[in-house]
Amino acid sequence: MKLSLLVVIAAALITTLAASSPLSAAPAASTVVLPRATHAGQTTQYGHIKSLRRKGKQFEMRFDPAWWLTGVTAERACGCKPVPNDYFIVDEGHRLLTYVVPARAHVTVLVRTRKGVAGVTVAELAQMVAGKNPKHRPLLERGGGFWILIDNKYPGQVLALDQQFQP
Repeated sequence: MKLSLLVVIAAALITTLAASSPLSAAPAASTVVLPRATHAGQTTQYGHIKSLRRKGKQFEMRFDPAWWLTGVTAERACGCKPVPNDYFIVDEGHRLLTYVVPARAHVTVLVRTRKGVAGVTVAELAQMVAGKNPKHRPLLERGGGFWILIDNKYPGQVLALDQQFQP
């Protein structure tokens, strides 16, 4: 019984490691950093933060959504093959959507360090969106796109914001 359990755990570990290995046969597009996986009742959107301002105990974000496309979808949308950098962004409109961002929401931004990302508070991100860098972080880029994770249980509330690297 114990041996079979160990075999199952070892097989699961090998499968997980093989799938995440850079030597796997995955296409180049899979190396692009994409949003975290969502659970049922959550939505992920890509776009640009136009403003992020404190409103009482939380923040209000104005967000310009866009489509982050890869693969054949990106090829057909841009009319090119191969797609430069394995992605294509379609930003057809600039209608700003309003979201509530709790002060405790998870935020990561891109930085020029070995780790490449840094966790920041929503208050610090609000200052960065306004063009400031209060903690003098070595930001990889200002602005850029973000993936936002929306909790549909609390409509319009953002749980996480993760900046997307764009070569």
